Amino acid sequence: MKTNTSLRRWAELILQVRAAQLTASAAAAQLGISRKTYYQWERRALRGLMAALREGPAGRPRSGPPAQVLRLRRKIQRLEQRLKTSEQLARLRQIVAQLHQPQSRAKKGDSSPCS
Repeated sequence: MKTNTSLRRWAELILQVRAAQLTASAAAAQLGISRKTYYQWERRALRGLMAALREGPAGRPRSGPPAQVLRLRRKIQRLEQRLKTSEQLARLRQIVAQLHQPQSRAKKGDSSPCS
């Protein structure tokens, strides 16, 4: 397998040939390969370059929120549910307390004796 250094060297030579700074024969000689093999590798490298440059979705790929954020969101949901339950319980207690209060007596003068 080729190392990053040898791959980088291949890329430099291909770019030099494409920029007309070096002939394909000279690049092949530096790499110790035939000119035919050089051209095969050049085509392969250029196809790879074109594939890498194809349009894809803009920006970085989406990644989910960090684990800590997910834990905090779940905790917020639990706390909101507990708050809602507590508010409902307080309201029920208030209603029950009102039901158990003695009825206020009728005001004086409201009921008149039959005349």
